[in-house]
Amino acid sequence: MDISSTVIVDRLPDWFSTAFAKVRYLDISNNEISGRLPRNMEFMSLEIFFINSNKLTGEIPNLPRNITTLDLSGNSLSGNFPSNIGNTYLSSLWLRSNQITGRIPKFLCKADLSNNLLEGQLPQCFGVMDIGFLMLSNNRFSGNFPSFLKRLRQLKSLDLSHNSFSGRLPLWIGELAELRFLGLNHNTFSGEIPPTISNLSHLRHLNLAGNGLSGAIPWHLSNITAMIGMDETNYENDLYDGGYLDTFRTLDFSSAVVKGRELNYSSGIWDLVSIDLSFNQLTGVIPEEIAALDALINLNLSWNQLSGTIPNNLGALQALESLDLSRNMLSGRIPPSLSDLTYLSYLDLSDNNLTGRIPSGRQLDTLYTQEPSMYSGNSGLCGLPLPISCLGKNATRQDDQKSNEHSFEPMTFYFGLALGFILGLWVVFCALLFKRAWRTAYFCMIDKTYDQMYVFAVLTWKSWAR
Repeated sequence: MDISSTVIVDRLPDWFSTAFAKVRYLDISNNEISGRLPRNMEFMSLEIFFINSNKLTGEIPNLPRNITTLDLSGNSLSGNFPSNIGNTYLSSLWLRSNQITGRIPKFLCKADLSNNLLEGQLPQCFGVMDIGFLMLSNNRFSGNFPSFLKRLRQLKSLDLSHNSFSGRLPLWIGELAELRFLGLNHNTFSGEIPPTISNLSHLRHLNLAGNGLSGAIPWHLSNITAMIGMDETNYENDLYDGGYLDTFRTLDFSSAVVKGRELNYSSGIWDLVSIDLSFNQLTGVIPEEIAALDALINLNLSWNQLSGTIPNNLGALQALESLDLSRNMLSGRIPPSLSDLTYLSYLDLSDNNLTGRIPSGRQLDTLYTQEPSMYSGNSGLCGLPLPISCLGKNATRQDDQKSNEHSFEPMTFYFGLALGFILGLWVVFCALLFKRAWRTAYFCMIDKTYDQMYVFAVLTWKSWAR
């Protein structure tokens, strides 16, 4: 029975479990149902029950014994797991976005438990099943990176973000070759980013922000071929062929910081090709190979200790919409190629050591009007759109306009000199042509000057000969 998205009651009545006692399939999701779940729900015949996206509160009572699929996500349920959860046929459980507390039962392995208040370590049973998606974000889990994940070779999406996991990321993370989504942000992981992470050729979304990671950004990022010009329909077909597309559409993914704002994504996450390494302690330079990932939409390397220059070839990231390199120690000039990023709608280069003239371009000028602080904290930058004028080789269009009338242009000077010489000769010629007295006086002066020069030359020659 499917009565989803239809408001029938505002709370579940006492006779609910009796009226639907023989029903095996029931969907009452996306209503405005409030209150608690029936206490005697244990005696119902339900096998598939969708009651997600309502306003239910209180604890989860004992479940129907024949239940196989249960979706309680998007409510405000609290307390621990029901006591009989291990005595049911439950194979699929959605509890995301509630307030469930305590530890995960050791036998509960196929479940979406993100956005709750769960704590402790993950049960080992996760590592003995063929799991394609493991979504445990926004909880209170702790411990090291789970070692049993090494056995999950079919894992396509791993979201452990917003927990309290710690320790180093293992080298074998590069062996999870089917990963498309990796969200480990906002934990307390430390050490270097494993270089083997570049072996994840299918990866589309990498988020390691908000940890204590150090060292350099891995090289050979061009090995992540899924971030290089892959068509979105091909990616969706890839998920469909693996039988994961329907599951993928129901998942509740963690948020991502894009264009300076934290945005929540669901199934549309595969459209966001992203690398977020912000809020760590990364050092070294930005690898030039990152420019090979031309399908990147979001690149966030802010709040680190990166040095060196911004790669000149970043203009090759033609799909890039958001670029945040702020609060590092980057130096040198802003690459002119950034003005070629036609889809770029957010740029933040603030609080670095950048110098020189700001590249001109309609795209960058438009971004500055939307985000005037994008260049702040770089005392060496000058030129439009900043009010600081450049000197010498750093002169900008603004400086050229101000000093144009005082500047020395060689070509203009020589052209004016030749033009004046020709004009002067023409004036003299016209005067001699039309004034007979001037013409006679002119030639007499030439003859007299010639005679004087001749006499002077003869006398000088004789004096030298003696």
